[in-house]
Amino acid sequence: MRVVIQRVSEASVSVQKQCISSIHSGLLVLLGIEASDTQEDIEWLCKKIVQLRVFDDEHALPNLSLSDIAGELLIVSQFTLFASTRKGNRPGYSRAAPPAMAEPLYEKFISHISGLLGRPVKTGRFGADMQIHLVNSGPLTIFMDSKNKE
Repeated sequence: MRVVIQRVSEASVSVQKQCISSIHSGLLVLLGIEASDTQEDIEWLCKKIVQLRVFDDEHALPNLSLSDIAGELLIVSQFTLFASTRKGNRPGYSRAAPPAMAEPLYEKFISHISGLLGRPVKTGRFGADMQIHLVNSGPLTIFMDSKNKE
């Protein structure tokens, strides 16, 4: 699994010009799922995201996590995180899990991270053509891959 995490002061997801989810201070997580991903990938990434210390404390140091600030979380599926541009100029997506496999893993990811946070999270709509609007705070953007664990 791969994620792009953006610290946001606000973010929203629209489908067919209708806002389906929005958050204020928190994290926007773009989630890519690979065919080889398992429950172990879900657990590792969810724990890292919930405990990621990227929010400022009273001394303006990034010592606080999403849980510490009771921040909001918006999770959006994005298979293009597994794009390959090795050959030619048209990206290939063969490493991305097919929808029938990816959607259940996406739902498990949402359920697991909600459990860790102790509250529901906001989401996009799996497989939909979505428009994402965000204000990146910082800016702060982090990339993580559960296979590299860096």
